[in-house]
Amino acid sequence: MISIMKQNKDHPFITFCFGILLIVLLIQLAGTLKGDRLVFPPVREILSAFLGLLGSGKTYTLILTTLTHLCLVLLLSTVIGICLGLCEGIFPIVRSLLTPLMIFLRSIPMIVLVILIMVIIPYKHVPLLASSLVLIPMISEAVYEGCQRIDPELIDVYRLNSNLSPNILVHVYLPLIAGYTRQAYISAAGMGVKMVVSTEYLVQTRNSLGKAIYTSSYFNQYSEIYAYALIMILLVLLISEIPLWIGQTLQKREETA
Repeated sequence: MISIMKQNKDHPFITFCFGILLIVLLIQLAGTLKGDRLVFPPVREILSAFLGLLGSGKTYTLILTTLTHLCLVLLLSTVIGICLGLCEGIFPIVRSLLTPLMIFLRSIPMIVLVILIMVIIPYKHVPLLASSLVLIPMISEAVYEGCQRIDPELIDVYRLNSNLSPNILVHVYLPLIAGYTRQAYISAAGMGVKMVVSTEYLVQTRNSLGKAIYTSSYFNQYSEIYAYALIMILLVLLISEIPLWIGQTLQKREETA
């Protein structure tokens, strides 16, 4: 058992590929049980559609539109979520004040939130605002939890030397809650892709993956829908794993220097 766990840790990419294979097998099993090749097409049709999309220049225009929305959403929700989480963790009154709002944002159905926002702002801004409102509570809660886990003795030390300041927040709080923010970011990246594509689907954003998926579903092209799902998985890896890998690589170089 220990040997298997060590191999998985040393070869995460191989394990990830087996995870993709598991998804494919589940799709094929569902198709066999259901007896519906239209909704659950064979693997070769999905791969053919996937390769066809990758060979089309229009696909990269769709990816660029959705990726732009996703990057803006993650940037906005991360900045606001960290600020709110720090305020909640440092000032209990802020926590009490914002708790009802955060519960509301976490519990409201996505479709209701999107419809409300569609009435207020232009459609082209809906994917950005709706997705950010869903992710902000996730990140702020992680930051708040990180603040609560900080050793009180460390807080007492900085209080003896200076008052709370932006410098203290950057050099004391943020490094100590880095693990919580990192995990929240990974979760937010996956959730962000689903939220952005879903809102693009609902508001029919031009030249986006959401619009493309709507078109494929309208014409019953389910192999393309699964192919777009594979592209979304690659986007999650691009946004979540690569920045963390770069950060870990730079940290190791600093340690060995």
